[in-house]
Amino acid sequence: MKRIVTVQDISCIGKCSLTTALPVISAMGVETAVLPTAVLSTHTAFKNFTFRDLTDDILPVLAHWKKENFTFDAIYTGYLGSFKQLELMNTLFTEFGTKKTLLFVDPCMADNGALYPGFTPEFAAAMAKLAGKADVIVPNLTEASYLLGIPYRAEGYDEAYIRDILLKLAALGAGKVVVKGVSFEPEKLGIMSYDSTTKEFSSYFHEKIPQSFHGTGDIFASVCVGALMRGLTLGNALRLAADFVVRSIKETTAHKDHNWYGVDFESAFPFLLERLQKEARC
Repeated sequence: MKRIVTVQDISCIGKCSLTTALPVISAMGVETAVLPTAVLSTHTAFKNFTFRDLTDDILPVLAHWKKENFTFDAIYTGYLGSFKQLELMNTLFTEFGTKKTLLFVDPCMADNGALYPGFTPEFAAAMAKLAGKADVIVPNLTEASYLLGIPYRAEGYDEAYIRDILLKLAALGAGKVVVKGVSFEPEKLGIMSYDSTTKEFSSYFHEKIPQSFHGTGDIFASVCVGALMRGLTLGNALRLAADFVVRSIKETTAHKDHNWYGVDFESAFPFLLERLQKEARC
């Protein structure tokens, strides 16, 4: 069984970050170790949430893992809340990354044209350096714009523009680059990717669902990591991740009294595992 480690915060209630990554990747048949960066009572869409920073615990954890000779088939970073945590990820990559270790960075820091509270353009520039060390990065269009230090365009772009974004992101150093939230038609939403080794672009679009929920980006990234660990190609992993997010949203909105703070991805697990069983090679 493959083993990955994912580095994110724990939002105790809210269906995002580690409380999404751990169940999703584990259900996909991949051992999932966790390195928590913080503990929150809820995710930040709630008011008056509690927060405890765990930055000072990261190095002792890594030191213990080193003594135990733990190795990982993939390192998957999600929400990182400070410059110090970005620096520590460089240590994690160096100490535990090998030529066979997949380095997967989801630069969770922005959406809908704006950085999340507490982040700055300087932080985005530092995140770009971490992203440049990854094998796969999966920013949304807002995050891609901040990684490159260019203005965000919500609409009025074409495929040539997105291809140029992908090439510029690849120039940071990442091997395979994915941009989420791309739309060329009002009723379609999807992803475009670029493989710097093969020089090939690819895309996948699905129906655009009017509702939006917190945590769907974390679900997408987690499914993608799990699928790659199970032997799927990046293209197939991206399609599975996108379809699972859509299915999870539909499962959620089918109930009149559904939660507003996250999707019922648990209800969509049968769909995920059936698809994975058909496509997995290992």
